[in-house]
Amino acid sequence: MKTRIPSNLLDRTGMTASIACAIHCAALPIIASLLPLYGMEFLSNPLFELAMLSLSVLIGISALFTSYKIHRQKLPFMILMLGFIFIACGHLLAGLEAFLIPVGGVLIAASHLLNIKLNHKCRKDHHN
Repeated sequence: MKTRIPSNLLDRTGMTASIACAIHCAALPIIASLLPLYGMEFLSNPLFELAMLSLSVLIGISALFTSYKIHRQKLPFMILMLGFIFIACGHLLAGLEAFLIPVGGVLIAASHLLNIKLNHKCRKDHHN
């Protein structure tokens, strides 16, 4: 029996991961020197960042694709992709990293929030 993870749960997980990523990226330059004291130097590892980004992509696309079948709105996908573009540009443009990456994380979280609202509206309209 194949079980499906509800889109709402994926969206909430995606929002949480995106906000955590934004906080991580905004705060990392400030607290990077303290991480080894707490055994958390892995947070500044590029592989950790790649893993977090990959997880965000997987969760984001899964949640939005599942919900697209319900509400047929492309805007959440466009906001999600814009968020990932901001993150990619932040990694490529070192001087703007502290600004672009957190904004990208917030955009990704916003795409999930919009997706939840569209799902709710669509289900509410469907039941009326």
